Amino acid sequence: MTFIEILLIGIGLSIDALAVSVGKGLAAGKTGFRHVLSVGLWFGGFQGLMPVLGFFLGQSFSEFITGFDHWIAFGLLFLIGANMIRESLGNGEDNIDASFGFRTMLILAIATSIDALACGISFAFLGIDIWYAALIIGVTTFILSAVGLKTGSFLGARFHKTAGIIGGLVLIAIGTKILIGHLMV
Repeated sequence: MTFIEILLIGIGLSIDALAVSVGKGLAAGKTGFRHVLSVGLWFGGFQGLMPVLGFFLGQSFSEFITGFDHWIAFGLLFLIGANMIRESLGNGEDNIDASFGFRTMLILAIATSIDALACGISFAFLGIDIWYAALIIGVTTFILSAVGLKTGSFLGARFHKTAGIIGGLVLIAIGTKILIGHLMV
């Protein structure tokens, strides 16, 4: 597999992380370098790690994982999105640091990288250099997630009142897209 082919796979796998990053930026409003670094490392790290994990799981678990990965991703993204909407409609103060906390970022990173796990399983059957592919996928996701966060932040600063609702709806839409995409196959 060529660099371009792996890069295209990396872009395809990182689209969910990109969209979630835009939603995070919308909800957070103002973001700094540490937020960009956090989002990039969480999403890029998991998108790079999951194909490696999938590669080593190999063929024996492929049916088990692909049978319900879409339900896990949908459930996690729906719950996080619904929570963002609930918080946006409430009267409480926004806490940007809390929205980038360990638990939230871990759940989002897992939810957006489950497809990368399945992709890694297929890499095992193709004899691909998994370390090379994982590096390309991880770096691609890091860059797209960082750009997505800053884009969402820019837009969120101008539309702060509805930004949390939009961010939550984006997460729910991504989860729904993942679910429908897998159920239609």
